[in-house]
Formats: sequence, C-alpha cells, structure tokens
Amino acid sequence: MRLVAILLVAILAEPLSAAEPGAVRFATFNAALNAPEAGALVARLDGGGDAQARQVAEIIQRVRPDVLLLQELDRDAAGRSLALFLAAYLAVSQNGAAPIDYPHTFYPPSNTGVPTGIDIDGDGAVGGPNDARGFGRHEGHYAFALLSRLPLGTPRTYANLLWRDMPGNLMPASYYSPQAQAVLPVSSKTHLAVPVETGGGRVWVLAAHPTPPVFDDARDWNGRRNSDEIRLLVDIIEGADYLADDAGLAGGLPPGARFVVMGDLNADPERGDSRPGAIAQLLAHLAIADPLPRSSHGTATAEFGGGLRVDYVLPSANLGAPLASGVAWYGEGHPQAALDAASDHRLVYVDLSLAGAPTRP
Repeated sequence: MRLVAILLVAILAEPLSAAEPGAVRFATFNAALNAPEAGALVARLDGGGDAQARQVAEIIQRVRPDVLLLQELDRDAAGRSLALFLAAYLAVSQNGAAPIDYPHTFYPPSNTGVPTGIDIDGDGAVGGPNDARGFGRHEGHYAFALLSRLPLGTPRTYANLLWRDMPGNLMPASYYSPQAQAVLPVSSKTHLAVPVETGGGRVWVLAAHPTPPVFDDARDWNGRRNSDEIRLLVDIIEGADYLADDAGLAGGLPPGARFVVMGDLNADPERGDSRPGAIAQLLAHLAIADPLPRSSHGTATAEFGGGLRVDYVLPSANLGAPLASGVAWYGEGHPQAALDAASDHRLVYVDLSLAGAPTRP
C-alpha cells in the first residue's frame, strides 16, 4: 500500500503539460496580482520585470490553458494591467517555457472599490473599502479577466443586481440599513456569462469570485453574501425568472446550454468558514459534473486554512466526461517547485473533448 501511495503521489505531482489534441483546457487561477493603491500594479508590470508576475506567467505557459479565468488582476480604466501582462509576460518566454498568446479577452468592470456614497458598514463614516459595492481599496481592486485562444461571443454580466432583489436572499437586515440595501449588489465583483465558440460548438463560461466568508461577526454578512453569490451562479444556470443582466436582458443561460463554471468561490465543501451547504449548491446540482481535480496535495487548491478547496472548474454534465483535470501544485523536489510561491492559490484545470481545439505551439 505504501508503494502504491508513493507512486500515486509521483503521478499526481508530475509537471503539467498542454492538453491532448482534440481537447480544450479550461482553467481558473487566482494569481494574487493586486496592490492596495490604484495604479500600483500597472507600475509593477511595466517593463516585464515583476518577479511574481513572471512566475504567474510561467505557470500559465507550462499548463497552457485554452480558456483561462485570471482572478485578482487589478483593473484600471484603460485595461493597461491586462495588456501589460499579455505582452510583457505571457508573450515572453519565462524560464524556458514557451510563450502563449490569448487573442480574445474580456476584462469586465468590477464592483470592488466602487463608492456607494452610503455608510454600508454602519461605522458612522462614508467612504473606504467597506462602503464600496464590493470590498476594495480602489476601483478595480481584485478584478478578473477572461483570456481565450478561442473566439468569444457577446458577454453578459450581472454586476448590478441588488442583493435585496434576489428572492429568498440571506441578506441580514440587522446589519444593513435600508439605505445600504438599496445600493448593495449581490455580486461583490461581477458575475460573467460568456460563450466560447469551439469547433465542437458553443460552451458558456460562467465566472465569479464571491466575497470571502470571513471578516465579519456573528451576523455573518460576508458568509451570507458568499453563499448568495454562489447561488446566483445556480440561478443563472437555471435561468431564474427574476434575473436581468446589466444590459437589461432577462434570464440566464439558454435552456440546455453547455457550460463551465469557473472561479475562486471561497467555499470548501467540508472545512473553512463558508456557510454549510454554500458550495454544495453547485457540487450537488444535477446539471454539473465535478471532476475533482487533484495534485499531490489532494483536492486542495489554496494553501491557507491547512489547504482548502476553494477554486473550481465545473463542467456541465452534458459536456461528457472530462479527459483530464488537475491542480498545478508542484511541491517540494519538483523542477518547478518555486512556482508555488506565486500565489496562495493554485491554477485548476479541466480538459474537455471538443472538436476544433486550437493549434498549440
């Protein structure tokens, strides 16, 4: 048994390579490329010399996702942080890894750091990260971008849906004043639904980054919001009647749509501080197949909390069985072990059998 366990760990911990021909690799990665001051990330990325960004880029170059949700990439109004990361890091070989190009991107505005003009947290003062539409020290803090080697269709976002307008919501009236309830959206960043046009047909990416279920008190306002942000993903999948996207289009995904849910959802199935059953709303859903990606650290995708599973790539059941899945957690003794320091999260990927996968260098 011990020999089998050693062999299993060795197999799981092998350095990751590109997907097989005919497969499309979907991945999510909370890269922790953020800074507390507006413009600071752009300044860091300029010139291509930022050590952390080079590690993040090397991980992406080695795993080579075809569709990548890159989370915690601070967004500036001009989108310069993404442009710099694409041109000065991903398009440049990092430590011998082959460059990678993502010609199709979508970088939606984030609720983080956007002022509400309301004393959301009830501390008697207006302003600061706790009084924003989503926690953030500047507009675009902790934003996310979708990068794709395949064409993207018209995106839909659900950033403006008020939390109070979600039927059966968990919003604690004991914490939020009527004025706060009138401006606070359910989505702390945004919820994104965008079609990816593959050779095997359209596949929707459904992406979000719910607020961490911590930094609150017994009223659990962050835990409640986290759970309802996960529920919003379910409601978009099911096309709930109350939904309208930011362009005013009613509903969610088309009936029977094939999709992949991706993101740092800040909820572990068994441990951590999320509300009981929060992530089960997705994992137990009949329309979703959970491939349980693994590494030598099991199903954990983040190093905090003793190793929690909080990052997910969840394909719809109608996409068929995944060809492969994994967590890019290299571990001690591997040639790429130093890359584990790039973020406190790990890249998670799932390979799906779809005709027309892009040609890979």
